[in-house]
Amino acid sequence: MKILYVTSEMVPLASTGGLGDVSGSLPGALRRLGHDVRVIMPLYKTIKESYASQLQFVRWSIIRLGWRTMYSGLFQMEVNGVPLYLIDNDFYFGHDSLYIDYSFDIERFSFFQRAVLEALGEPMDFFPDLLHLNDWQSGMIPVLLESHYQKNGYFTDLRTLLTIHNLKHQGIHGRENVMDLFDLSDDYMTEDKVLKDGSPNFLKAGIVFANRVSTVSPTYAKEITTAYFGEGLDQLLLSFGWKLTGILNGIDTELYDPETDPELASSYSLKSWMKGKAACKKALQQECHLPKEPKIPLLSMVTRLDAQKGLDLLLHILDELLEEDVQFVLLGTGDPAYEKALSEIESRHPGKMRALITYDRLLSRRIYAGSDLFLMPSLFEPCGLSQMIAMRYGTLPLVRQTGGLADTVEAYNKYEKTGTGFGFLNINAHELLYTAKEAVELYREDREAWSNMVQQAMSGDYSWTRSAKTYETLYEAILEER
Repeated sequence: MKILYVTSEMVPLASTGGLGDVSGSLPGALRRLGHDVRVIMPLYKTIKESYASQLQFVRWSIIRLGWRTMYSGLFQMEVNGVPLYLIDNDFYFGHDSLYIDYSFDIERFSFFQRAVLEALGEPMDFFPDLLHLNDWQSGMIPVLLESHYQKNGYFTDLRTLLTIHNLKHQGIHGRENVMDLFDLSDDYMTEDKVLKDGSPNFLKAGIVFANRVSTVSPTYAKEITTAYFGEGLDQLLLSFGWKLTGILNGIDTELYDPETDPELASSYSLKSWMKGKAACKKALQQECHLPKEPKIPLLSMVTRLDAQKGLDLLLHILDELLEEDVQFVLLGTGDPAYEKALSEIESRHPGKMRALITYDRLLSRRIYAGSDLFLMPSLFEPCGLSQMIAMRYGTLPLVRQTGGLADTVEAYNKYEKTGTGFGFLNINAHELLYTAKEAVELYREDREAWSNMVQQAMSGDYSWTRSAKTYETLYEAILEER
């Protein structure tokens, strides 16, 4: 199959989160299954500066964007064996940040979507069978494909899949502006097509017009058809349930590999994890200026400091949790109020806690390897990668059982003494505290059960190959419907 993967982010070129991680891994995994998968994304300033010598100019064209006529350059390069096309326009993408201002971002990605469709076929010498679209930044492509191309006899066999990584951001703008930017007629500006509550909504339009819709875990696919998780689109998603699929993300198992990770004080495998993790724990305690106590459970959290990640639950019980004989290391940046609150709690427990208010990918791997228990009390989590990375390193996650956390972490069964982590159901701070205390008690009192859980966690398949095979099946089903 020939797939064009359309994204606004891609690791290692330009990324702000999970979408970039997926875009940097899934296309390569699909290519290893034998499919011709290529990626297209904006040529951001940071990419142009960092990869100038690798960029090959393909062509330029003029894109009509309402009353504007805009230059669109097409460049190509290869990233980790994956062919990559990049859309160039300095006015839209020559900025230091990937995202600028919501209103301007709407215009920027309107241009991007029109430029992607104009580049298809002869310009990039690639005629895909399917466009794999991602989030609101490419949500209008199925509308454009029908209104400007397929109605006129172009790309009539081309199919689309829209993956929702974050339902919260939907691409909402004024009716007149969107009609102008996309040159759409009035018959598309209806509640059963592009409009949601009177305003154009890119993600909603994508859900309606794409051949299929996926999201990044089976549980989240069910959750978003309910009012609490649906961000106003729950009834729409429920009505289109026949086209909605949940497919778990994977992680880069070569990057996150305790046997080969050069950042670790000691490498280790499933067979040698006790000695290896003990060395990594000692090194992490030393790095964080915590007492080098091998028998004290070391808890950790690597996160964006945002309400979604359950920070309010954590802050409510953290002082009480730290009265236990434990250590706690947190790495992350975000909301200044959370940064301040965490620093204040650290000051009250100087020998037990370190709040590392920074972004450091290398340090994060040392934390995954050196800790015993990894906290993820998220209010919602479409998929989550951190819990899979933690299990890969033999660190048991403690999660709220929502979205991808529920799908990837088997909660501890105290009767059978099995599981790959610990879970609690409700958005309740004391459930978090109770579950953390239960995990700490198991760590201290039943090392055999803990060891069995670590081995079970490390034995899991978190690779992109698993996810890619599921996408392969979905692609085939979409193309069979032509």
